[in-house]
This record gives sequence, structure tokens and C-alpha cells, in this order.
Amino acid sequence: MNDSSIRVTASPHVRSAESTTRIMWSVVYSLAPVVAASIWFFGPSAVLVLLASVAGCLITERLFGSVRSSLADGSAMITGLLLGLTLPPGFPLWMAFLGGAFGMAFGKLIFGGLGQNVFNPALLGRAFLQAAFPVAITTWPSKPESWWTLQGDNLALPLMSPVVDAATEATPLGNLKFGDNPVITPLTDLLFGTTAGSLGETSAVLLLLGGLYLAFRGHLNWHIPVSILVTVYALSGLFYVIGISQFPPLFMLFSGGLMLGAFYMATDMVTSPVTNKGCWLFGIGIGALVVVIRIWGGLPEGVMYAILLMNALVPFINRATQPRKFGSPPRRVAEKKKEGGP
Repeated sequence: MNDSSIRVTASPHVRSAESTTRIMWSVVYSLAPVVAASIWFFGPSAVLVLLASVAGCLITERLFGSVRSSLADGSAMITGLLLGLTLPPGFPLWMAFLGGAFGMAFGKLIFGGLGQNVFNPALLGRAFLQAAFPVAITTWPSKPESWWTLQGDNLALPLMSPVVDAATEATPLGNLKFGDNPVITPLTDLLFGTTAGSLGETSAVLLLLGGLYLAFRGHLNWHIPVSILVTVYALSGLFYVIGISQFPPLFMLFSGGLMLGAFYMATDMVTSPVTNKGCWLFGIGIGALVVVIRIWGGLPEGVMYAILLMNALVPFINRATQPRKFGSPPRRVAEKKKEGGP
């Protein structure tokens, strides 16, 4: 045998054609129809809000990221897009930019960069905006007569209180929970996005298709969205039947940001569990928290807080659901031996 044909290399010896960059940009491409729908429904305001949030992420990554970090991997782009899709169309642009910068700096870079963060950066950015600007982030302008008309107060000056002089309307969740004349929004409106709300609430159908595409490509663990949606449907259905909740189960599934959170934020590979058993527990926890916050909380929506709270529990879930090493004794036997037992 010719010695030159023998190659000694370090593991892993079986390599995948996938890479972090390819996965990240695949997620970006899957969001393209959702972004297009938000622009179709909300006009140029959607473009400006998305550009502002993406710019906040990209500029922060470029200025404060490590030398090895790269804007080309698409992670900053995903964070900016997801943050923008959680914001109302009339949101001031300087606030959207600030939310992107905060999410990137305190949700990713402060932990060491890509792959080290504990919380989803986009949701952390939105949580900051929710706490800092609660009025602006919960103001939903009515759709203008002309597609070209800016909504809300996009062009408000930085550090100035925005004054929305346009007509506003409640989201389907807000109307049913806090409205004077609560009505259940028709399912077709929820499916195709003809309602007030965040940019990412434009179409549950498009979000579902995007999630299925990512699952087919193996870019998300399907156990997470399935466990979230099944839990929300089952719990909300139970509470609706016994008269505790006014939210029908299908309404709970397709309203608000549940679809966006279940398929694009809870499935973040860095901030979700590494085992399938852990993913089931993670998704069930998120689904249960969403139902509890929507029914009994002071806010109409609970997806953001549910995911962030479960993000904090991921290290404990991973530790509790690690499979036993091949050939090692069961945990109880190992603990007994450690204690000096027979």
C-alpha cells in the first residue's frame, strides 16, 4: 500500500455539507415571504421599521463584535428581522434602531458572541423596548387609505415623546381581552394577516409554511414548535370549555405572535435544549406560560416572556435530560456508589 494514500485527521470524520452561515441565511430566506406580506399590508412603514432594527443589529455587531465575528454569517440579519417583525408598523425608527443595538449588545455580544448567548437576542431587544417605551410599542395605528402613507410616528425625533395623531385600533388579542365590545376575529383574517398588530402577525399561513420549510431542511427541531402549539391548543381548549377563558383554541393558535415565536424564536439552536426530551419540556413550558399570561396576565400577549423565561431554564433542562453514557450505570446506582453504598 502506498503510504501517501493514508490520511490521518482529527474527528469528526463524517462532515455535513451544512454550515452556520448556510443555516442562518436559510432562515433569512424563509422569512422573505413574511417580510413581503408585512410590506404589502403596512406599506413603507414596514420597510422603515425593519431597516432600522436590522441597522441597529448590524452596526452594533460591526463596532463591538470580536475580530473573528463576521456580518456575513447572517446572525445579525436574522436578529434584526425578527425584532422588526415583533414591532408595530408605526413604531418610531430611532426606537427600533435602539432595540436592535440593545438586543445585539446585551443579548449576544456580552455573552461572548455567536453560540454563547443565553437569551434570544431579538426577544431581549423587544423586552427592553417593552420596558422603556410601553406606550409606543402597544400603539397600533389603523391602516391608512393609501399604501404610501406612513403609519403612526415613524419619523419621531430621538428622545422625543412620539405623538400618534392617526386613528388606532386594538389587536385581536387586545380587543378580545380588554375591548369594550370584545369580538372574536374571524379565523380567515388571522390566517392571512388582515388585522392590526405587529409586522410579524401578517400571516399565520406564511409563518407555518416557513417553519415547515426549515423543519424539512433540518434547520429546526420540530419537537419545539409541535409541543408549543399542542400545549397551547390543549390548555386553551380546556379552559375555554370549562368557562375560564374567552379565547377559543384556534384563536389562541393563530393570533398574536405565537406562530412567529414557535417556529423562529423558540427554535433558536443556541438558546434551546440539545436533547429531544428537553425540547418537549421546553416547548410545553412555553405553551403553558403563553396560555397563563394571555388569560390572567396584565398584557394580552405572552409569547416573548414565555420564551425568555424558558431560555433561562435551558441549562437545567439540558442537565436533567442528558442521556446516560453507553456502558455507564444508571444514575441511581452511580449516586449510591458515590455515597459509599454497595
